[in-house]
Amino acid sequence: MTTETFEFQVEARQLLQLMIHSVYSNKDVFLRELVSNASDALDKLRLATLRDDAPDADVSDLHIELEIDKDARTLTVRDNGIGMSYDEVTRLIGTIANSGTAQFLQELREAKDAAGADGLIGQFGVGFYSGFMVADEVTLVTRRAGETEGTRWTSRGEGTYTLERIGEAPQGTAVTLHLKPADSENQLHDYTSAWKIKEIVKRYSDFITWPVRLLPEPGKEGDGAEAPEPETLNSMKALWARPRDEVSDEEYHELYKHIAHDWRDPLETIRLQAEGTFEYQALLFVPSHAPHDLFTQGYQRGVQLYVKRVFIMDDCEELLPPYLRFVKGVVDAQDLSLNVSREILQQDRHIRMIQRRLTKKVLATVKDLRTSAPDRYATFWREFGAVLKEGMVTDSDNRDALLAACSFASTHDADEPTALQDYVARMKDGQDVIYYMTGESRQAIENSPHMEAFRAKGVEVLLLTDAVDEVWVDAVGEYEGKALRSVAKGEIDLSGGEEDKNDAEKEKQGEEYAGLLGWMTEHLGEDVKEVRLSSRLTVSPACVVSDAGELTPALENMYRAMGQEVPSAKRILELNPEHQLVKSLNRAWTDRQDRTELTETADLLHALAVLAEGGRPKEPARFVQLMADRLERTL
Repeated sequence: MTTETFEFQVEARQLLQLMIHSVYSNKDVFLRELVSNASDALDKLRLATLRDDAPDADVSDLHIELEIDKDARTLTVRDNGIGMSYDEVTRLIGTIANSGTAQFLQELREAKDAAGADGLIGQFGVGFYSGFMVADEVTLVTRRAGETEGTRWTSRGEGTYTLERIGEAPQGTAVTLHLKPADSENQLHDYTSAWKIKEIVKRYSDFITWPVRLLPEPGKEGDGAEAPEPETLNSMKALWARPRDEVSDEEYHELYKHIAHDWRDPLETIRLQAEGTFEYQALLFVPSHAPHDLFTQGYQRGVQLYVKRVFIMDDCEELLPPYLRFVKGVVDAQDLSLNVSREILQQDRHIRMIQRRLTKKVLATVKDLRTSAPDRYATFWREFGAVLKEGMVTDSDNRDALLAACSFASTHDADEPTALQDYVARMKDGQDVIYYMTGESRQAIENSPHMEAFRAKGVEVLLLTDAVDEVWVDAVGEYEGKALRSVAKGEIDLSGGEEDKNDAEKEKQGEEYAGLLGWMTEHLGEDVKEVRLSSRLTVSPACVVSDAGELTPALENMYRAMGQEVPSAKRILELNPEHQLVKSLNRAWTDRQDRTELTETADLLHALAVLAEGGRPKEPARFVQLMADRLERTL
């Protein structure tokens, strides 16, 4: 048989060097690529035999073999799949040799980093050439199933390659890498080490359909002893590809623990399978406990991505939105637009389609848990409620589904949270808004002066204690036509369509306190926008509220903590006209000409209102001194 030598074109030679040195950030992936190619060849042979396209093919034991020769420093990846003819090998080599056009190379040169280079090569399918990252020479021996003649291709990845027709060759393809010396500084491992090969296969190729067998090293068997059997390195147990009734909960839980590095069982397992023009399978897990770093900037989110059971990426962030970052699992797609290294996904409609479908499935599962498994839902909400609510700010498309999946603490029940639909069902006649209040804790909110009239009239209020609550209520605005209304903002009318006082009595009260309100507004003008009578107080003498369209102090502080300048808004001081202190203050203001002491009383009343909502007086030292003086006078 004659051997022909071919020369790579200049562009192809440069392209090959760029791929070897730039495209792959992790040299271990060479084995993933070769095993993936071998798996594809086995898939093609199985399909060909089903179609009777390869009637003479041997399909009795389809598998992939790995053979290490430490003395020769070679690693061989061998399959008994479909194989290639001489013409197909020629065409394969031509793909890279003839597709490396000057325009393509110019784009590749302009890529400033490995990620940029990754994004430019997607259509060439040249994972085979990644072998040159770890090998000085690559030899490929192949024979197409059903044919009698084989082909040998050899190259050092430099200027030339050789092609030779050979008479004897087993069915399938064998790729032999003549390995470079190990170099730890350049992350070039010793790929003649069996444990390293096992590690790579376990990480990247554990779930592919076909067995990956490591042949015993030469010389392992003793005199007269039987040669050891090949070791199968992969589990081939792609649980997401098996019917639900064939997989036990224990198997699902073990997979979750392996993926999430968690010793506890998951709270919920979610399966999803899409068929049609774009096929993929997903197996997702909701953990039972939130990780300690869930809200830190460097939290590693995302699910594992496989393509045809070949591991591609550990934390694929594009498949789920940030507010579902606690979800773990696997997505296995049959065909995705991947770059040559399979390490960086191109943004395409398939990825967006998967994300939309997975998001809807997770939210629907959470909603179902609320009614079908209240105990598990309670655990979920305790661990992940705060992060789920982020979605109501960032994901307007799924806002209705998020609202349906969420629940909130409420004055209706001290222990059980409520869904918004249940709140609406319990609303009093004439009530047309959903009331809520934000604060640091349930106790702090329940003891707030703003809650007094609501408690007295039995009007339900949502108690929101997470930092994100300050933001989402403004973003959402309403639910089923009912506006979300803070009990600490604007004027409150709890009459429910019925007058608590006749207009004449209200008008009289307004006239009675007009002088005091005007004087206090002027005196406290640096700190408050207005002093007015309150309809929300029944016990406390005063409270401070925000105008309906303004930020709350907590939200102002949140923005400032993020480095955003927010002008401080003046609050409104409300007085309880039925409180004895306010009545006495009004009488004193009316009777006295010298109101010097009354200014101190007004300052104290304002400071007490600020303290009551968890704030801090403008001048704490002066407040303490005024309080001490007043207490001294009572003794």
